[in-house]
Amino acid sequence: MPQHTPDPVDVFAWIDAAERAREEAGLVRTLRPRPPLSPLLDLASNDYLGLSRHPETVRGAQRAAECWGAGATGSRLVTGTTELHTELERELAAFCGFEAALVLSSGYAANLAAVTALSDWGTLVVSDAGNHASIVDGCRLSRAETAVVPHADPDAARKALAAHEGRALLVSDSVFSVDGDAAPLAGYAAACRDEGAALVVDDAHGLGVLGEGGRGALQAAGLAGAPYVVATLTLSKSLGSQGGAVLGPARVIRHLVNTARTFIFDTGLAPAAAGAALASLRLLRREPERAGRAREVAAQLYGRLTASGLTAARPDAAVVSVRAPSASAALRWAADCREAGLSVGCFRPPSVPDGISRLRLTARADLTGDEIDRAVGTILATAPSGATEGRGR
Repeated sequence: MPQHTPDPVDVFAWIDAAERAREEAGLVRTLRPRPPLSPLLDLASNDYLGLSRHPETVRGAQRAAECWGAGATGSRLVTGTTELHTELERELAAFCGFEAALVLSSGYAANLAAVTALSDWGTLVVSDAGNHASIVDGCRLSRAETAVVPHADPDAARKALAAHEGRALLVSDSVFSVDGDAAPLAGYAAACRDEGAALVVDDAHGLGVLGEGGRGALQAAGLAGAPYVVATLTLSKSLGSQGGAVLGPARVIRHLVNTARTFIFDTGLAPAAAGAALASLRLLRREPERAGRAREVAAQLYGRLTASGLTAARPDAAVVSVRAPSASAALRWAADCREAGLSVGCFRPPSVPDGISRLRLTARADLTGDEIDRAVGTILATAPSGATEGRGR
């Protein structure tokens, strides 16, 4: 007689309940594959300088793939380091004003590498409350004591550092991705100098936009190359490619090569991405005015939208954040913009630490005056009821 096999327990039934809760809260996220040439005007990507499709960037990727192959073939410590990787590292460090650089597979991996390799049991990591999720995850994985301090508050950071005996580091975004506001780097640096702590700054949204010719927020603040400062960045925003990097004193970079798990145990960055990033970096050196143009476009978007009654955060770099009355209103607003031919970002909880939903606009250096007019007109025409009342929640 065949034996009855009981039905297995539905081990993922809890997912259905979680999905229903997301739907009721208007927080469902979906993937939208885009065609090679989208008809939408793009104010949603992080392509701040408009280089992801620049002919020189694309040729850089093509040449690298033809020379080195499609993949890095292994971790950086085995077969994944090519001469192209080391060339990119040298030029990145020189451009940003640091002694050395280390390229990783993503900006996320770079933040995990820096935070975890520079801290351990007994270390205090002081983290700005507005930091990116990759920094938050780095703190969680570091095994260090973490003190989350109020956003952009050097005094609070100083007090946390002063109360700790032993190794410490302060970690912050340079430009925060939600509202586009800049960190008080001078105040953070002073606290670190006075308290003998390291300063780790994620310059993902500063590279290519801030500093002399786009050399980044740390160069603009006079902190590039300081012996207690480490920078992380991404190659996927202003440089229009893929990957990340850690920059700092040579001994810090050597330490990461030997201890950073997201470097040691990850396949190296694909040669095409390294070649594209290097081509964009060289283009930015030749055309430094691109950085100023990105900031100019951001200022225009902010000025025109706020003059029309919308509530927006004053941009310190290339991110313009416009508040929405609710999460569902933000989602509908972004969808209406899309239907009108404009792609904008939509930030809702839990991506925003303050619970305020927003449209997130990217001020790209290659936007024309007509495109700025079109973007502003579309955002205003589709604005939901309450968007001009400043409530924002």
